[in-house]
Amino acid sequence: MSAKIIDGKEIALSIHQEVRTEAEQLRTQGITPGLATVLVGDDPASRSYVKAKRKACEEDGIQSFHYPLPAETSQADLLTLIAELGADPKVHGILVQLPLPSHIQENAVIQAIPPHKDVDGFHPENLGRLGIKGEEALFAPCTPAGVLELLKRAEVQVSGARAVVLGRSKIVGLPAALLLLRNDATVTVCHSRTKDLPAVTREADILIAAIGRANFVNGEMVKPGAAVIDVGVNRVEDASRKRGYRLVGDCDFEEVSQVAGCLTPVPGGVGPMTIAMLMKNTVRAARAQASN
Repeated sequence: MSAKIIDGKEIALSIHQEVRTEAEQLRTQGITPGLATVLVGDDPASRSYVKAKRKACEEDGIQSFHYPLPAETSQADLLTLIAELGADPKVHGILVQLPLPSHIQENAVIQAIPPHKDVDGFHPENLGRLGIKGEEALFAPCTPAGVLELLKRAEVQVSGARAVVLGRSKIVGLPAALLLLRNDATVTVCHSRTKDLPAVTREADILIAAIGRANFVNGEMVKPGAAVIDVGVNRVEDASRKRGYRLVGDCDFEEVSQVAGCLTPVPGGVGPMTIAMLMKNTVRAARAQASN
């Protein structure tokens, strides 16, 4: 068997086009969606991520407000800025790029973002609502939301499926499990203490790999015909590459592609979806705030 490759780039492009259409409709009503990005320090990876998000804003018709702050910025000053952005009617979404410097408490910052502007979906109120039947979260975290969107647009049957999530982080694993539950999958969450992990993963109709270990999932861990979504992005040394490394996922692509029914590549799978869902959340925030 050779897996169908789920093209995250192509699906993300279609979402960006939908966002542009909706942003244009809002502008005809006098509303320009606005996203504030806050970057504390000068971490190269974080800087690159924020640059990509701001570029997407420009392309999708979303106004970008950027606040680069020095690494020594105090927690109090950062919270003051967040409060100001929370009160600014031109700002519909607030994104504080993680990780933060060690002297700043991440949870305090996330909780300071008003839930209705929490387009990253990490506020406890939004995460909590994901787990309550009958409640609607204002926003779901962008990467897990992108995972669900990939499954839906690849026409993978989620309702009634047995889903296994490798990883329990609040950024990907836990919210991905909650979203799968909300879509009527039967969900198992695996982690470092899970016993006989391959036996568990081989039961999965849908396998979400989000543990941050290069090539961890091999072909023997995958049920034939399963849908496999690889969230991992790992650097491995490669002297043949100009940068000296290449990016791989949590799955051994060559092995898993011979067993799975469909599979996302790394890069080009989940990655593009994260920014696309951020743009979608921002436009949704603008529409909701305008209606209120």
